[in-house]
Amino acid sequence: MKLAPWDYPLGPPFAAETDGFPDLALPLVVAAGIFLVLQIVLYNVQTRRLHRHFPLVNMQEWLLWTGLATFSLVLVSYVFRFYFIFPLVSLILGIGTYVWIRFFRFPPLIDAYNQQIRRARFHSQQRYRRPEQTVRPKRSDRPRRRRRR
Repeated sequence: MKLAPWDYPLGPPFAAETDGFPDLALPLVVAAGIFLVLQIVLYNVQTRRLHRHFPLVNMQEWLLWTGLATFSLVLVSYVFRFYFIFPLVSLILGIGTYVWIRFFRFPPLIDAYNQQIRRARFHSQQRYRRPEQTVRPKRSDRPRRRRRR
């Protein structure tokens, strides 16, 4: 590091050259690329696995778009040589949004959905609790009357 820490945010551009950030740029860009690919793969796997549970699929979609925006901004800031403050702010906001989505936005919705599933399962179990409820009553042995036409 050639500059003082306070000179980096608006100092040299976010690049891997000697006048930029050779110690930070390449590892951040590689990590952003890997996390972007992992986010897409995770979204595809989780939505196929949880396709019947709408709140969980919705949460995965929110996480996908947050990851896509965050990690793409890091890659774009590397390609166009932005000041380091831009990828730094986008990473901080993106990780903060991840935390908010996962721990504050969706847990109440998932809890409500779990209660709904428990209630439906309980009513289903109550309905078929005794076997005689599932067997139709036997008709009487008396002959049927013919209908008049």
